[in-house]
Amino acid sequence: MSMLKAFFEIGTEEKLFEGLEISRETALCERYLGKFPVISISLKSVSGTDFSSACSIMRSVIGNEAMRFQFLLEDDNLTEKEKAQYQQLTDVDMSGSESFVMSDATLKGSLKTLSVLLHKHYGERVIILIDEYDVPLAKANSNGYYDQMVDLIRSVFDQALKTNSSLYFAAQTPGQNSKCQIIICFQR
Repeated sequence: MSMLKAFFEIGTEEKLFEGLEISRETALCERYLGKFPVISISLKSVSGTDFSSACSIMRSVIGNEAMRFQFLLEDDNLTEKEKAQYQQLTDVDMSGSESFVMSDATLKGSLKTLSVLLHKHYGERVIILIDEYDVPLAKANSNGYYDQMVDLIRSVFDQALKTNSSLYFAAQTPGQNSKCQIIICFQR
């Protein structure tokens, strides 16, 4: 996933791919190398003994990825409401826990919100990379909150991957113990 991110992400160093076989595919590199905003998360750490702690970790994973795009707060193309939406993704409780405080509704729409804002900023649809997407479900199954985690994951993925006109494509990889390799979703 890190190689996909490095290949597609705006601002990538073309030198990273010099001498590699893909660099011989000049038309492909001209069209795709460094041309897209990329959201990349790993859900490997999203676990907990209960749903609340797993959600807190999920908020941190998404909140930390959103923090990479703080330039959105200065973007003149975004409205004040859109900047407020971005701020909801990155707000942190400064009273001691220093954890991300996005509401459940914000969490469920977080990847879609971030992709819409990045699309508006760059004028290019977004690539979403999700690594180890099945780990939170396996951990939830082991700890008795599977139904709640399925609801959360389904909501996040449905909004980000199914009804998102700002999405160019998404790639998901399961955890290391899965027999499945990569799932790629294209938005029409």
